[in-house]
Amino acid sequence: MLDYTATYTDQYQITMSQTYFHKGLKEETAIFDYFFRKLPFEGGYAIFAGLEDLLDIIEDLRFDQKDLDMLKDEGMDEEFLDYLKDFRFTGTMRASKEGDLIFPNRPVVSVEAPIIEAQLLETLILNTLNYQSLIATKASRMRLSAGDRKLVDFGLRRAPGLGGYSASRAAYIGGFDATSNVRSGRDYGIPISGTMAHSFVQRYDEEIDSFRDFAEIRPNDCVLLVDTYDTLKSGVPNAIKVGKEMEERGDKLKGIRLDSGDLAWLAKESRKMLDEAGLDYVKIAVSNQIDEHAIKNQLDEGAPIDLFGVGTSLVTGRPDAALDGVYKLSYANEKPRLKLSETVSKINLPGKKQVYRLINKDGSLYGGEVVTLHDESNPDKMHHPSDSKMSRELTEFDKEPLLEKVFEEGKRISKPRSAVEIREFSRSQLEKLPAEFKRFDNAHTYKVGLSAKLKELRDKLVEEHEAKV
Repeated sequence: MLDYTATYTDQYQITMSQTYFHKGLKEETAIFDYFFRKLPFEGGYAIFAGLEDLLDIIEDLRFDQKDLDMLKDEGMDEEFLDYLKDFRFTGTMRASKEGDLIFPNRPVVSVEAPIIEAQLLETLILNTLNYQSLIATKASRMRLSAGDRKLVDFGLRRAPGLGGYSASRAAYIGGFDATSNVRSGRDYGIPISGTMAHSFVQRYDEEIDSFRDFAEIRPNDCVLLVDTYDTLKSGVPNAIKVGKEMEERGDKLKGIRLDSGDLAWLAKESRKMLDEAGLDYVKIAVSNQIDEHAIKNQLDEGAPIDLFGVGTSLVTGRPDAALDGVYKLSYANEKPRLKLSETVSKINLPGKKQVYRLINKDGSLYGGEVVTLHDESNPDKMHHPSDSKMSRELTEFDKEPLLEKVFEEGKRISKPRSAVEIREFSRSQLEKLPAEFKRFDNAHTYKVGLSAKLKELRDKLVEEHEAKV
């Protein structure tokens, strides 16, 4: 885990907090909800990632002396700085389980705390959860395309700065098998994997000598990069020679990697050459501008690829680049709050809430969730968020509450979960999702509705605000 202090935030979070402090509002309870409005990649689901990192950060979040000195230089007064000196999160947080499926316009995380504490968490929450959830979702789509082929994150060099550190974790949660990122492997227990660079081959006068040296030093994990000069006339033949030499020593060549050209065609030709040489056990890895669509296309062509190394498209979340997660106030000054919008679907949901997943009697997912007020336990109907004429009876479904307490009165109460545990949970949840929501084209829309009580509260507040205008 990288080192965070409480100045890992936007400046306006601190200036608003300074105002709350001097107006005597620092003890006022507020509730903020984290949610997002649009699924990435025109898909039918998203994977929730980043929660364990967030909880670890919040547990130890402080303003250190360097922070306080800087804020003093920025004009913050001594009284407010004294308050920040003792800043700790003392509130309650409810959240979906990390690795779970998440959908638009319903709370994923809810923070209930003194308003300054809740406000100062906003940027950290958005920064952590938006990015990791985006990358985990992208990785999940690649896993759907790849089937049981290996997926390795090669994205650190193309990631947005230190984002590569958390991208490796999110990719693993989303279904990747390993990462080239050694630091993430160390900190999160993710298997690490790597081969060689073209520069290694170029260093030698003869390609085959680079292969021989690498095989000598790494006899148990030798993957040779075969496209530095000519894949089929030089690289693969030299890899075959070294593979046969390794056999004579009692070792085995693990694989070859293709990093340019028509990867599907080259994989087919390379497979023929390897098999004809008796090296049918040697795996074929490919890299270079890989995404879920490229993986699907290559496998649909019958390409005998065993491993995909994915970089840029994964860690940049191409083509979306960001999840549009937001953090909105839903309760303050002992009243439910909302933000109005000319677009009904963008009016946030007021009050303290719970989310229930609808489950068919056979245990399968129906494909919908209902958002309720926190004290509702068995809603019998859900209403469309923006179309007052549309509703659905819910008596035929079992209902699973999704927001669980992870912090209570400043103490973490959820048991820490490893990346391995989260990855397995995410896989099991995705298996329950009907296939029509996992399509890459024309995915079904997962239904998120409102209970009658929540809809009534929202509509009442809208009317009240409109009457004031």
